[in-house]
Amino acid sequence: MDPVLSVVIPVYNEDAGLGALFARLYPALDALAVPYEIIFVDDGSRDRSAALLKDQYLARPDVTRVVVFTVNRGQHTAIIAGFERVRGQRVVTLDADLQNPPEEIGRLLAAMDAGHDYVGGVRRSREDVWWRRVASRAMNRLRERITHIRMTDQGCMLRAYSRAIVDAVAASREVSTYIPALAYTYAHAPTEVEVAHAERAAGESKYSLYKLIRLNFDLVTGFSLVPLQLFSLFGMFVAAASSLLYAAVVVQRLFTGHGWAALWDRDILEFFLIGVVLFGVGLVGEYVGRIYMQVRNRPRYTLQALLERDPAPAGTRAESEVP
Repeated sequence: MDPVLSVVIPVYNEDAGLGALFARLYPALDALAVPYEIIFVDDGSRDRSAALLKDQYLARPDVTRVVVFTVNRGQHTAIIAGFERVRGQRVVTLDADLQNPPEEIGRLLAAMDAGHDYVGGVRRSREDVWWRRVASRAMNRLRERITHIRMTDQGCMLRAYSRAIVDAVAASREVSTYIPALAYTYAHAPTEVEVAHAERAAGESKYSLYKLIRLNFDLVTGFSLVPLQLFSLFGMFVAAASSLLYAAVVVQRLFTGHGWAALWDRDILEFFLIGVVLFGVGLVGEYVGRIYMQVRNRPRYTLQALLERDPAPAGTRAESEVP
């Protein structure tokens, strides 16, 4: 029987916490009393994560599937790989670090029962350091104003999607994308629910401050042209202001023999304008870089191993070994 629920979990160097995840995840899903499958996607881990996932597959091959990348390709690419293989009509994404308890999956499914096709999780009480909370709120406000994508908590990976949305996301050939935002653009009736949040069960966060900034920059430039438009407007303003100032200086020199330009600290003004130009070049380069990544048309990822039962002929199994 095909599963009703598919749970996609990206894994990267999580060997210290996988045992705790297995111990809570399977009982939580069993308690839902619906046919389910779990797709673990190992994102090129360098620790024992792949081996532990293989052991778990051998222990529960009826509901467990494992995808192993050759090299690290990033969390969202790992989720895409899971989306391309799901069999359920409802799909839930979950981090492997237990910061979002698997017992909360039922809340998301209840919202889908109410008619929603996209359910985002909002962490009720975040157990993160203060600067991550502040940065997250600031970027949420900025992102919503620029992209019109409403996500109260973009850092929460506990989300539920209808199969139609998942298929649309998997069919999108964007090389670099932020899946919750892309899925939101395909949703007909999105909503959010509060979910519990806890400290990591083990290991350390894979998102440094730089990666968080990079993620939000990708999100803004991937879903809006507003940054380019704002920079263009700023350039027009600077050009107009400079023209007016130059005209005023010329007029003053005609009548007094000297102009305001002598009062300006030209070095500071030059550094400011150079900084503006460099920022604009970098902004344009970001968009050009995204185009370059896209037109190369390289595969999103390569597989080292795939562990799953063949769903076609009953009683048979197709699987490859993890070295």
